[in-house]
Amino acid sequence: MEQIWTFLSTRPADQGWIAWLAPTVIQALALIVSLLLAQAFLMYFDRKVWAAVQMRKGPNVVGPFGLLQSFADLLKFVFKEIVIPAGANKTVFILAPVITFVLALVGWAVIPVGPGLVGADINVGILYLFAISSLGVYGVIMGGWASNSKYPFLGSLRSAAQMVSYEVSIGFVIITVLLLVGSLNLSDIVESQSRGGGVLNWHFIPLFPMFVVFFISALAETNRPPFDLPEAESELVAGYQVEYSSTLFLLFMIGELANIVLMCAMMTVLFFGGWHSPIPWAPLETVPVFWFCAKVIFFFFMFAMVKAIVPRYRYDQLMRIGWKIFLPLTLAWVVLVAGAMLMFPGLEAWFQSWRV
Repeated sequence: MEQIWTFLSTRPADQGWIAWLAPTVIQALALIVSLLLAQAFLMYFDRKVWAAVQMRKGPNVVGPFGLLQSFADLLKFVFKEIVIPAGANKTVFILAPVITFVLALVGWAVIPVGPGLVGADINVGILYLFAISSLGVYGVIMGGWASNSKYPFLGSLRSAAQMVSYEVSIGFVIITVLLLVGSLNLSDIVESQSRGGGVLNWHFIPLFPMFVVFFISALAETNRPPFDLPEAESELVAGYQVEYSSTLFLLFMIGELANIVLMCAMMTVLFFGGWHSPIPWAPLETVPVFWFCAKVIFFFFMFAMVKAIVPRYRYDQLMRIGWKIFLPLTLAWVVLVAGAMLMFPGLEAWFQSWRV
């Protein structure tokens, strides 16, 4: 307690508690509200893409062009009764979707959407994301266990195994980027891709195999089709959240969608130049948030297309890809990049000059 009081007492003496906390609270609320509104329209976009692939209209009744469909679904979930199974552990049952929802949102605190536009520009941003993503599996496990049913429990175990398996591959992919940049700060990673301007400076060209691995691993990490085996209706009666309804089910879905958008943002930051324009002399180069959002939407579109056109994998195939293909490949790539930079000290300078 003494250390906590010492920290709090270091605030400016001429400012009250409200004035001290207000900017941080307002910034956090603005980020959360913007993210939730964006997710509403991204969900509409996802459903429209899926409908177009199947030659259907999709949402088109509620509001102009169906744009208010996501908000109508929100109201439906909020006003429905919350049903908790009689044999469930009620406390853990309620905490599971709350944890999933909160962890999905707090991960955005270190994502830079523009120069200086980041909730917390910390020097260990990558480690922060690792920690948050690792904790996300607890919400799934808690939800399956607390339901007191074999079907949700089996689905949660499969989901946890899948998430842990592909987190390893994602970690090695990120390490290759860190070796080239030399910083754990996400803003530094973006700025390292701006030297000379243009697409040739982005990491996806020299690290294209790693980008492909990251994209596929992101699908599996977020239980996104074709890797949605933990939620397979024909096998597990909809997986770990089968006993959930109303607002608690909505929290699971919002958390899952927020994680998907977070993965799209990470691909933008790590491989595609973040907020930088692909054309340095483009008129919108002065609006960096536009390019960041455009890239995130593009990757979300790719996620939606994969969901619509790629058939579902068997679970043994899914795990075989993660442990027998992606893990050796990414580990070998890390050793290759680290060894090359150690044996040839001038390689990094040549690499940066080649990308100009």
